Amino acid sequence: MKVKLICYPACSTCKKAEQLLKTKHINYQYQDIKKQPPTKKELEQYHQQSELPLKRFFNTSGNSYKALQLASRFNQLSEDELFELLASDGMLIKRPILLINNQFATIGFKPETWEALLK
Repeated sequence: MKVKLICYPACSTCKKAEQLLKTKHINYQYQDIKKQPPTKKELEQYHQQSELPLKRFFNTSGNSYKALQLASRFNQLSEDELFELLASDGMLIKRPILLINNQFATIGFKPETWEALLK
């Protein structure tokens, strides 16, 4: 199983996800979401694989989201514009993102979900 963790190093939720991987002795690749955010194409792929609403990919409690006033503008933007925004600023993206065998597995951290996915 090839595991990739897309995270922000200072995020406490990301640290919990990383600790779970370490506890389970799972080797993983780490990608800093701020220094190297997923590309627009990657985000579109993750979104398609997830079958989640696009809004679930946004860090709605983050400073970038608030600074851009996306809460009031979200529904006025096209899907293409939303993907462009996500790809332009990793801090807009909800984290962590877990990829297994180069496929989107989940976004955010719910221990029970991660445990099931990593069996």
